[in-house]
Amino acid sequence: MIPRLNFPLAASALLLLAGCAAGPDYQRPALALPARYTADDQQLAAPLQVQQQIRQNWWNVFGSPELDALIEQAWQHNPGLASAQANLRAAQENVAAQQGYFFPTVQLGYSPSRTKLAGNEGGNSPGVQGNGSVISTTQNTPASQGGTAPFNAPVIYNFHTAQLSVAYTPDVFGANRRQLESVQAQQEYQQYQLQAAYLTLASNLVAGAIQDGLLREQLSLNQDIVATAQRTLALVQRQQQAGYASGIELASARNALALAQQALPPLRRQLEQNRDLLRLLAGLSIEQELPAFQLASFQLPQALPLSLPSQLLEQRPDIRAAEAQLKAASAQVGVARAARLPQFTMTANGGGAASEFSQMFWNSGKFFALSASITQTLFDGATLKHRERAAEASLQAAAADYRSAVATALQNVADVLHAIDSDAAAVQSAADAAGAARTTLQLSQRQHGAGALDQTGLLAAQQNLLQSQQQLAQARASQLGNTAALYQALGGSWQEPLRSKE
Repeated sequence: MIPRLNFPLAASALLLLAGCAAGPDYQRPALALPARYTADDQQLAAPLQVQQQIRQNWWNVFGSPELDALIEQAWQHNPGLASAQANLRAAQENVAAQQGYFFPTVQLGYSPSRTKLAGNEGGNSPGVQGNGSVISTTQNTPASQGGTAPFNAPVIYNFHTAQLSVAYTPDVFGANRRQLESVQAQQEYQQYQLQAAYLTLASNLVAGAIQDGLLREQLSLNQDIVATAQRTLALVQRQQQAGYASGIELASARNALALAQQALPPLRRQLEQNRDLLRLLAGLSIEQELPAFQLASFQLPQALPLSLPSQLLEQRPDIRAAEAQLKAASAQVGVARAARLPQFTMTANGGGAASEFSQMFWNSGKFFALSASITQTLFDGATLKHRERAAEASLQAAAADYRSAVATALQNVADVLHAIDSDAAAVQSAADAAGAARTTLQLSQRQHGAGALDQTGLLAAQQNLLQSQQQLAQARASQLGNTAALYQALGGSWQEPLRSKE
């Protein structure tokens, strides 16, 4: 009765123990989040709207079909995305592999052999087989009893063994469950890394397209400035020949032309380098056509989206990735603690063995073995204890990294909001300056037509307008770029996961 009662009790105890897992259950750290990003978001000049969702293809707000097509091209051919997608697939396979540890391991083996046993090892031969044959070394009468040499003879025989092996490790203290939590968290991390790769790629392409448009406009305006400086120099040269201009005025005109010409090569170099970067990001070869973006073709959204700081935890892929690392570190503490507790294993083997293949599973050839073991480490030089402490320290580091990621994200959004606010003022000032320069040029043209202003004054007014238009283009490009930076700082699209190619 005692053995029959003890087995159910032992099984019940194992089931109860299997219901709990060593280590802490993950909980998101409590954070004291501010109610807004800046001292007072409502005082910012830029129009902002608190939104729960942003359109998935947020770059469409700039109204550039060429940009939309370029980003779609990058989705298919950017090598960085291919790497992030492969890393995600690897993490998914690691999760599937870890889930396999919840099941027994079943192996089937077959081992044929041909053996020659020395006569001096007579006790190690297989012996009588199921068909009545005997596989045994020969032992003759020793010399001390009147025998003659050789006293022993070897045996050569074939033997076949087939067996099925089953091994199972009960997850009594949840070590495997915690390890599964860890690899699942690593899968989440790779998912958020992929989303971050999509977001970063889209943001870089938007910034590159805006830069392409700005450099083209700056190059065009600088070429007009060079042409104006050339006309001014030619006029001053004629005036000097007529005795109406001094050598200083001529040298000043030549210097103005040289400075204007000096600005052209760097702009051309920046334009080509920026286009090389766009090709790289989009996965285009040098033979494939790349659109020529125009700054004036980009539209500025009437109102910009803004989420609450508390929503940022769910929107930014870098914050979610940091939290996934925190989950993995928490699970590893449980793995380390479970390693210090008793380890349970169960094994079962069954099969057949015979000198003839067809006789392996006769009653005479069948065999089986059942075993179970419990192992508890008593002394290991404190190795397991220090591994647990290392896991706990890694958990503390991951928690600090998570808080740092949140703080950095909040600062990032605040910085972009301040930049956008500054851009609004800069664009307004540049537009006012360009408007004033245009009015000055119109008045100068009237005065020149009436004979009250010479050609030099008219050219100077034209040059001032071109320079003010350059400043306006720079301010507008900065405003567009920081608008894209806001979408990136808020995590891009959080309406649904960014798609990935398979």
